Amino acid sequence: MTIAIPTFNLSSIGPWLTLTVAAILILLLDALSPKGRKAYFPQLSLIALAVAALQTWWLWGQSGTDFARMVFLDNFAFYFYLIVILGTTLTVLISRHYLEEWGKNLGEYYALLLFATVGMMLMAASNHLIMLFLGLEIMSIAIYVLAGLFREDARSNEAALKYLVLGAFSSAFLLFGMAFLYGATGGNLFIGELAGKIKEALPLTKPLTLLGLALLLVGFGFKVASVPFHMWTPDVYEGAPTSITAFMSVGVKAAAFAAFARIMFAAFPAFVLEWHMLLWVLAVATMTIGNVVAIAQTNIKRMLAYSSIAHAGYLLVALVAANQLGAVSIIYYLLAYTLMNVGAFGVVILVGRKKDSYLNIYDYAGLGFQHPVLAAAMSVFMFALAGIPPTAGFVGKFYIFSAAVQAGYIWLAIIGVMNSLVSVFYYLRITVLMYMRPAEADLGPIAFTPGLVAALIITCAGTILVGVFPGWFYDLAVASVKIFPAL
Repeated sequence: MTIAIPTFNLSSIGPWLTLTVAAILILLLDALSPKGRKAYFPQLSLIALAVAALQTWWLWGQSGTDFARMVFLDNFAFYFYLIVILGTTLTVLISRHYLEEWGKNLGEYYALLLFATVGMMLMAASNHLIMLFLGLEIMSIAIYVLAGLFREDARSNEAALKYLVLGAFSSAFLLFGMAFLYGATGGNLFIGELAGKIKEALPLTKPLTLLGLALLLVGFGFKVASVPFHMWTPDVYEGAPTSITAFMSVGVKAAAFAAFARIMFAAFPAFVLEWHMLLWVLAVATMTIGNVVAIAQTNIKRMLAYSSIAHAGYLLVALVAANQLGAVSIIYYLLAYTLMNVGAFGVVILVGRKKDSYLNIYDYAGLGFQHPVLAAAMSVFMFALAGIPPTAGFVGKFYIFSAAVQAGYIWLAIIGVMNSLVSVFYYLRITVLMYMRPAEADLGPIAFTPGLVAALIITCAGTILVGVFPGWFYDLAVASVKIFPAL
């Protein structure tokens, strides 16, 4: 009996290997380092992320598959690599100050961030549904632990438990959906081949395929926090450490939409009418409920949680469009959202102070006079999230709604614009409080650490520059979605 060992190239997964080795090294150093001498973990993490970004850039332009066709090598995956690396880098920059405020110095924190990033990359590049599930679990298990990292804090424990239970529930839906597709296609789970296999077996297995598709939509609905699968988001975002909330809001969403878009665009063109109509309804419900409920929130983290739900609705609009501009707008908007949302959470960390003492939106009253630079940065992020020009948020929404109009979904675009107008109220309310209300809390001096300053500069400048000069990022996104022949 001859056993054929498939050829593979380790450079194809260079970014994964770099981050995995760095995470293991951090865990070893954490165990062997004397107490109090662990200040170099953020620097090690940043070096690993920089190397992974360079490796991704060297891979740019490749196409095809590797590792027995289990992994895609294409610009679509590489663009998402860069987005999640950016999100993790910004999270590392804002984390050190936050952990010091809580009296923590945990090496496993940075190791888990890197492991979660590897899982996100695997989700973006998987050509096999089991590989996708493996990436999902690598990411999810790391996030479960990070959400409950502050074991002495009841809110953190509650967030971790809720996320674990509902996350496992959604993973089960995904796994069942994959099992039904396995049966419907005669034992095939390669994403690149699913469309052809489904078409061949369609007369006999249409009900089974539709059931598998429905279960996949439910599972991904949980991961991207779309209505009605959003119930975990506000409680988990509020209870988790603020730096992890920032990481979850951008990284998990980017990875989930990368896998979601690849499967919908590549595997289910034969069922486009069915999933378009279902996602149309989900997009409208997600945008509307996210924005309307956000108006009633007084806790800044809960407000940003419902805001995150609303932004998932905007991204679903681009998914419904299912054209080239829609795919481009998903990638562009996730880049913009990473910059503006992590920046907003960076300000929340600085204002919240020790152990998140100031998380009420009215604690921001008078911030424009007490700390004008911080208030100006927060205003930029609020304007961007609201979609006000010339920020990246405005350009991203313009691309999304243009894609919907181009695909003939005029009413969906109108509902999206109306929802965006609703969101202006609760975003600009923060700006009004900062500049037009007297201070209700004496925040005193705020310690600006180098990491937080760097993160705020990168996010603030990026939010404006990506909006003012979108052409280069748009062209990269166009090059990334050419892999989908159906678009």
